Amino acid sequence: MEQITDIMRTMEYGPAPEASEEARAWLKGRAAGIGHFIGGSFTRPGDERFATVNPATEEELARVSQGSAADVDAAVKAARAAFPKWSRLSGHQRARYLYAIARHIQKRQRFLAVLESMDNGKPIRETRDIDIPLVARHFYHHAGWAEMVESEFEGFSPVGVCGQIIPWNFPLLMLAWKVAPALAAGNTVVLKPAEQTPLTATAFAEICAEVGLPEGVVNIVHGDGRTGAAITAHEDIDKLAFTGSTEVGRIIREATAGQGKKLSLELGGKSPFIVFEDADLDGAVEGVVDAIWFNQGEVCCAGSRILVQEGVAGRFYDKLRRRMESLRVGDPLDKAIDVGAVVSAEQLERISALVRQGEEEGGRLWRAPAPLPEKGYFFAPSFFTEVEPASTVCGVEIFGPVAVAMTFRTPAEAVELANNTRYGLAASVWSENINLALDTAARVKAGVVWVNCTNMLDAGAGFGGYRESGFGREGAREGLYEYLVSDVERALKPGREETPFVPRGAPEAERRFAAFGGIDRTAKMYIGGKQARPDSGYSYDVPGKGGVVIGQAPLGNRKDIRNAVEAAARAGGWGGATAHNRAQVLYYVGENLDMRREEFIALLVESTGQSAKAATAEFDTALRRIFYYAAQADKYDGAVHATKSRHITLAMNEPWGVMGIVAPEEAPLAAFVSLVLPAIAMGNRVVAVPSTRHPLLATNLYQVFDTSDVPAGVVNIVTGEKDTLARILAEHDGVAAMWYFGSRAGSAMVERASCGNLKATWVSDGKTRNWLDERQGGGREFLRRATQVKNIWVPYGE
Repeated sequence: MEQITDIMRTMEYGPAPEASEEARAWLKGRAAGIGHFIGGSFTRPGDERFATVNPATEEELARVSQGSAADVDAAVKAARAAFPKWSRLSGHQRARYLYAIARHIQKRQRFLAVLESMDNGKPIRETRDIDIPLVARHFYHHAGWAEMVESEFEGFSPVGVCGQIIPWNFPLLMLAWKVAPALAAGNTVVLKPAEQTPLTATAFAEICAEVGLPEGVVNIVHGDGRTGAAITAHEDIDKLAFTGSTEVGRIIREATAGQGKKLSLELGGKSPFIVFEDADLDGAVEGVVDAIWFNQGEVCCAGSRILVQEGVAGRFYDKLRRRMESLRVGDPLDKAIDVGAVVSAEQLERISALVRQGEEEGGRLWRAPAPLPEKGYFFAPSFFTEVEPASTVCGVEIFGPVAVAMTFRTPAEAVELANNTRYGLAASVWSENINLALDTAARVKAGVVWVNCTNMLDAGAGFGGYRESGFGREGAREGLYEYLVSDVERALKPGREETPFVPRGAPEAERRFAAFGGIDRTAKMYIGGKQARPDSGYSYDVPGKGGVVIGQAPLGNRKDIRNAVEAAARAGGWGGATAHNRAQVLYYVGENLDMRREEFIALLVESTGQSAKAATAEFDTALRRIFYYAAQADKYDGAVHATKSRHITLAMNEPWGVMGIVAPEEAPLAAFVSLVLPAIAMGNRVVAVPSTRHPLLATNLYQVFDTSDVPAGVVNIVTGEKDTLARILAEHDGVAAMWYFGSRAGSAMVERASCGNLKATWVSDGKTRNWLDERQGGGREFLRRATQVKNIWVPYGE
C-alpha cells in the first residue's frame, strides 16, 4: 500500500473522477433524438440527424436534428411573432426573466459543467470553475442592463430578430455572450450552436421553458454550415452575430452585403504574449499555461505567439519546459487533469498537419512528455522555438495547444513583432514596469490587452478585435450597442435613388474657362498636405446653377486613392497627439473657415442653385459642426469597467486608423464636414471622396486645412466618380474602416468589397439624411462610429 510519505515525495496525483450519472441519464432520456427549440417547445427529431461525439472517448452521445431552411424559417417566424410583445415589456420585466435564467443556471451548474466537458472535451475544472460561472454572470449582468436600458440608452431601441451563430470551443458561454445582451435590449433570437457541441444549448432551451420565457423569444436550430447559411440569408433577420473563423466571417460579410442587416463578427486571432526582461518570469510561465494550454488552446484569444526579450529568453524557455513537463493530459472528467481532448478528429488532424509543417520549415518543437490516452482526440501541449516571423505556424491560427516562441531586443521591436499579423483580437504584456506595460498596451493593435494576466473574461468588459479579428464588441456597454439601433437611423426613409452623375473627362489641354468669376477654375486633389494633379491627367466639368459649367475637378483613379491612403498611413502621429491638441487644430479650422464665410456661401449658391438664405444655413451648420467636434475631441472619453475580478479595466476609445469616407451628393459642404470632422477629431486620418456633382466646396476646404495646422496626410481629398472611388477604397487593405453615403446599390457594393480585410463599414442603404438637422447630421453616434474600443486589464490590490 502506498504511503503518505511516498505521495509527498513524488507529488503524483491520483484520479479524481467527476460523477456523470445525471448527465448520462439526461442523454438516455433523449436517446430517440434531439429536436430544435422553436416557439417555446421542442420539435420532433427530424429524419436527417447527426451524431455528437465525446471527443475524449469517441462514444456517441446523442443524435441531433439537422436544421433545414424550413426549420430556420419557422424559428424566424416565431421570433418575429414574439418580438412586438417582448420589446414592449418594461426593462424591469425583461430583467426578471434574465435574472431567473441566471438562477436556474446556477441551480444546474454541476450538471451543465459535466455535460459541457463530455460534449466538448475540456477539463471539468474549467467548465466547473470558469465557463458555467461566467454563463450565470452574463445573465446577471445583462439583467442589470435590461433594468437600465431605457434610461442609459435613451434614443435607441432594439434591432428586432437576431440571428446568432456560435462556435464549439465555449458552447454555453458563447451562447450567453450572444443571447443575454440581445434579450436585455428587447430583441428575440434564432441561435445555431456548433454541430460538434449542441448539448448544453438544448439544456439551456429547457431552462428557458422552465422560467416561463415567452414563446418565440429564444429559438435554437441545430445543424451544420447549411443551417448557418440559411440564417445568414434569411430576409427577416435584422441583426447577425457570428463567432468563428475569419474565413467563414468573410463569407458571411459577403453574403449579407446589401441586406441591411446589422453585423458583428468575432473571429480568429494570433495573439502576442510579450515577456519583458523585468517580468516576474515564474508568473509569466503560469500565464503561458493559461494563455495557450487552457481549453486545449482552442481559444480565439489564446496567447499563441510568445515574444520574449532576448536577455531572459534562455531562462524563460527552461522554466517553460519544466512547467510543461508537469501538465497532465487525459480524461476531461478527471478533476486533476490540466488538458483535455480537442473537439474532433478533424481538428486533431488540422493541428497535427500544421505542427508537421512547422517542423518541416525548420522550427524546433518542444512537446510535453505527458502520456496520451489510447482513445480520444488528444494532443500534447507544445511550443516551437527557432521559428521566423514568416513561418506558417507564426501566421496561421493553429487553434490547438501549440505556441510559437520568438525573441526581441527592444520594446519597439516587441511591438513591431506583436503587430506583424493580420489579426488583432488580444494581447498579453508582462512587465514589472507599469509605464512600459501601459505604453506597450497602447501601441499593440488589439481589442483586448491584459497586463500581467491573460484570458481574463467578464460580462462587464467588452471583448472583440481589430483588423481581421472582426468588428463589434460583446459584453459591457459597448456590447449592448450591437443589439440596439438609434431611433434617428430607424426613422430614416429611403430617398429618391441618386441619379448617378457621370463626370465627363477631358484632357487638361481641352479645359474650358469657368463661368465662376471668369477665371479658369481648375481644382486639384489634396493628398499628403499638397495639391495634386490626377494620375489620369483628366478632369471633368462641374456644372453649377442652371447647368452652367463653373469649373473643373480632377478625375481620380486607383493610383490617386493609393497615394492618398499611403499619405494617410504616414500621418499616424495624429492619432498619438493629445486630444487637447487635436481640439485646438479643429477650432482653428473653424476660425479660418468663418473668415471665408462670404466666399463659401457664394460658392454654395453658384454650385447648387439654392438661395442665399439656404446657403447661409448650410454654411452655419458646417461651422457649428466643426466647433462641436472640436469640443468633443477631448470629451468623448472611455470608462473604467467594473469587472468581477480585481482589475482596473480601461475601456479606451481608439481611432480606426485610416478611414475611407464617401460623402453624399446633397449638402456638399455640411455633409462633408459632418463626416470628416468626427473622424479626425477621434484621431483618424481620412481619405475623403466629396460629392461628385458639387466637389468644389470640398476642394476649397483644403485651403482652410492648409492654413489651420492640420498635419499633412490627416485629410486627403480625391474627387471623381464616387462609386468607382468607393470601390477602390473599400477594397484597399490599408483602409481600416469605411463610411459610404449614397445609393443602396453602392452601399451593397461597399460592404461586399470590404471583405478583403474585413473592414468595418457604415453605409446609408440608400436612405437620405437631413444634414442640417442636428440629430440626423451630427452627434455622439458619429463619434462612436469613428472609434473602436480597446479594453486594457490592469491588476491591482492584493
